[in-house]
Parts: sequence; structure tokens; C-alpha cells
Amino acid sequence: MSTLPKCPKCSSEYTYEDGEMYVCPECAHEWPIAAAESSEESRVIRDAFGNVLNDGDSVTVIKDLKIKGSSLVVKVGTKVRNIRLIDGDHDIDCKIDGIGAMQLKSEFVKKA
Repeated sequence: MSTLPKCPKCSSEYTYEDGEMYVCPECAHEWPIAAAESSEESRVIRDAFGNVLNDGDSVTVIKDLKIKGSSLVVKVGTKVRNIRLIDGDHDIDCKIDGIGAMQLKSEFVKKA
């Protein structure tokens, strides 16, 4: 299994090394190896308004979110306490009262 990072531009996992650079064959994006190593250590997750989120923070949902495979909806203004930040497209892991455990995208919440 490859330990090379995904392309920061298109998220392709088919990157390769070329000298001092990483190269993405799908979008032709190139970036230095040193920059990729430092960005992994300092990954910062921000809410919809640019505030930095941390584990244990409370957030408020800023948009009605339909839950896939269910008729439930997370309404605007729903407060979510004690979030946990994770890697992936949905970067917040949490429990919502009345719904249960789920993952949210940070672009749909604001720090409370």
C-alpha cells in the first residue's frame, strides 16, 4: 500500500515522486515533498466562517441537512456538543440528540 499523500488539488491517490516533487498524473499538479510533509502535521479544520475547530468544541448547524437513507433532517440551529475531529470528507464525528451518532462536514457548521 502506498504511503504517498493524495493530490491536494483533485484528491487523486495515484501520486508519484519525481525528484524533489510529488506529481499527480490526473490533474498534472506538482508540489514539493517538504511542503506535503509539513502540511500533514499542521492540518487545521475550520468552520464555515473560518474559525478553527478543536476536539471537544460545540458547534451549531447553519443549514438543514437531510440524512441519507432516512426521513430525518438536522435542522438549522441544532447545537452539537463535544465534537471529535477526524480525517476524511466528513471531518466532524459527533452525536446529535434525537438522531444519534453521525459525521458532519465542517463547512455546514459554525463554532458556538
